[in-house]
Amino acid sequence: MAFIASAAALALLQTAPAHDDKVDVAYDELVSEQNAAAIERIEANEALDQNDPARLINLGIANAREGRVALARKLLSAAARSETRDRLETASGEWVDSRWLARRALAQLDQQTLLRPSRVAAR
Repeated sequence: MAFIASAAALALLQTAPAHDDKVDVAYDELVSEQNAAAIERIEANEALDQNDPARLINLGIANAREGRVALARKLLSAAARSETRDRLETASGEWVDSRWLARRALAQLDQQTLLRPSRVAAR
């Protein structure tokens, strides 16, 4: 059961910004399984750095759900190797290291559990 709980807390992230505003990484779209809309929203967010770990992870998850596994792997790998390390909040309220989360998402991609939206929920 603990594994399912940690798997459920994988994606749809929010970063911990320096001020009170949350960084928009399409959490609502991903939760409602509107993956194409999530991709569009994240990519349109010019305020979000292209190499932001939350951006890379959420784009990776949305693309995996859309069947673009190679692109998802590329995005998640970039987040796992990133020099930037952020603490990201999952939907369960847990704060985790962005590199660890990206590696976990890659493992789930390999196990094909990341492709099932119901197994992934975080903010």
